[in-house]
Amino acid sequence: MARYQIIIAYDGTEFEGFQRQAKARTVQGAVEVALRKIGWQGQSILAAGRTDTGVHAEGQVVACDLDWGHPIQEFQAALNANLPSDVAVRRVRCVRADFHPRYDALTRRYRYRIFCAEGREPLRERYAWRIWPGVTLEALQESARCLPGTHDFAAFGTPPRTGGSTIRNVYQATWRQSDQDLIFEITANAFLYRMVRRIVYVLVAVAQGRLDAARIVESLAGNKLETVQGLAPPNGLTLVEVTYPAEIVEADPAPNADQRQ
Repeated sequence: MARYQIIIAYDGTEFEGFQRQAKARTVQGAVEVALRKIGWQGQSILAAGRTDTGVHAEGQVVACDLDWGHPIQEFQAALNANLPSDVAVRRVRCVRADFHPRYDALTRRYRYRIFCAEGREPLRERYAWRIWPGVTLEALQESARCLPGTHDFAAFGTPPRTGGSTIRNVYQATWRQSDQDLIFEITANAFLYRMVRRIVYVLVAVAQGRLDAARIVESLAGNKLETVQGLAPPNGLTLVEVTYPAEIVEADPAPNADQRQ
């Protein structure tokens, strides 16, 4: 029996979030069904986080214990063969027996994509937020300038546990342009519930001139925003990467079938 770290990507459009729910299609449910088809007998996989309905991922991290007994490449292939077309395993690694994808994480990185257009564009809107009036890259960059650092993000989300800390360390928060899209990337030690979507909504509101930039600074001091309570839609958001200490994920490979006695 070994513990495996599984990095997965998914298109969140047709899922009702990551976390397993009765009578709902979820990412966790799809992964657990696929695992059971290859011999997993656990009750619940472990995950780095729980993305909302409609949110995508390139680097969600889950873990499970499995008595596989074959080359690890075959584990990835077998799992992919049993997953639906909107979920894919990108990598499988054998890790320490006490590895936990949420509690051992060092950083999480999210990407949010927007584009400026007056009219609807259904194909682009699957993975990006269409906004109008338009904004400039420079205005977005200026609005995000105060985000890096250690701040109280109570105005932007709620902690996973009632009474938990709302202090978070943001290491990077930048906007860039890619073709016609404007892309926001933010890296932190952890995020509050809906924190990224609320931040993006406020940054766009500032760039459009609907909100004074000073209100962001005020909110980071722990003052709740009263005038902007909106959320950027989920379709523009992607969980890109979760990082860990090297010693946690670098374990001896699980024995293959030829090495087992």
